[in-house]
Amino acid sequence: MAEQTKSDQNLSVEQRLRALYELQTILSEIDRIKTIRGELPEEVRDLEDNIEGLHTRVDKFRAEIEDLRSKSAQERNKIEAAQAQIATYQQQLDNVRNNREFDLLSKEIEFQTLEIQLSEKRINQFAREIETKTADIANAEETLADRNHILVEKRQQLEEIVSETKKDEERLRLQAKEIEPKIDSRTLTAFKRIRKNARNGLGVVYIQRNACGGCFNRIPPQKQMEIKMHKKIIVCEYCGRIMIDPELAGVTEGEA
Repeated sequence: MAEQTKSDQNLSVEQRLRALYELQTILSEIDRIKTIRGELPEEVRDLEDNIEGLHTRVDKFRAEIEDLRSKSAQERNKIEAAQAQIATYQQQLDNVRNNREFDLLSKEIEFQTLEIQLSEKRINQFAREIETKTADIANAEETLADRNHILVEKRQQLEEIVSETKKDEERLRLQAKEIEPKIDSRTLTAFKRIRKNARNGLGVVYIQRNACGGCFNRIPPQKQMEIKMHKKIIVCEYCGRIMIDPELAGVTEGEA
């Protein structure tokens, strides 16, 4: 930590500013590469999440169908048991000894008949639900096929763009890492914070037509003179960006 502080102190303000602008130029080029890629990475992630959700939905529907089939089987078992009971009661009707026994057996037969009707109603209801969920699965699988087709295309596009720009980005990131030690840690941290909050990613700007190159607010002549002297790091009082003079950025007065 002590070595870093000593190294920081050996760097002049002009050296730091020059390194900062060079770093900004490299990072802006990386931003340009990311812009070329556009929203493809996010689109690919969204499609992957959507496909995963569809798979989960299909699995849920299939589990629900299996549950409905199981319930239907239970109801059919109930019907078979009720029919067996009815057959038994009907046999017993032939041997009744009085009206009381006849009435009891008749009520049991009536009850079991109602149980059969209720089970049949449930089976029909389960069948309709199975039909609906089967249709839902078909729709989801059709959507899945479309999404997978789009995902393959988007991935190919992204891979092509990444392949074209990967080497350039890696080279630029390596250059950025080589420049960072030329900037004191405090200024570098401030620059990264400013850049993160800036809409266009510019943390360092040069004076253009007597105005801040970031927000284009006019800079007083005295402040411009201070910036040209390279005695201290000066930020724009309006947008907070670090300001440098055009000469330090390698731009002539006419171009600025």
